[in-house]
Amino acid sequence: MKKTTKQKNEEAENRALAKIAEMPEPDRAIAERIHEIIKATAPDLTPRLWYGMPAYSKDGQVICFFQNAQKFKTRYSTLGFNENANLDEGNMWPTAFALKELGPDEEARVMELVKRAVS
Repeated sequence: MKKTTKQKNEEAENRALAKIAEMPEPDRAIAERIHEIIKATAPDLTPRLWYGMPAYSKDGQVICFFQNAQKFKTRYSTLGFNENANLDEGNMWPTAFALKELGPDEEARVMELVKRAVS
């Protein structure tokens, strides 16, 4: 029996959530909150894995992703945006943001970026 798109999306989200659950703290807490923010801010984005990282796509194209610090042994996690994100500002704009902690100010910035990315 062929799986529906909804079933495929649920399975993809479960894989992304399982990857988040494997992350050490504090990356796990940040990734969990990023996931919640993206789901609430842009419910049309589909969670999935992309190169082993939690990512969020629209029409099959990755818009943004979360890279935990431990993955590449860096001092910060990264919230990154791909070329399909609508973040363009003139001839130069950021496509990745370092995250060491996720407080109210950072959460508001993530919401703003995600809204712009999918607009």
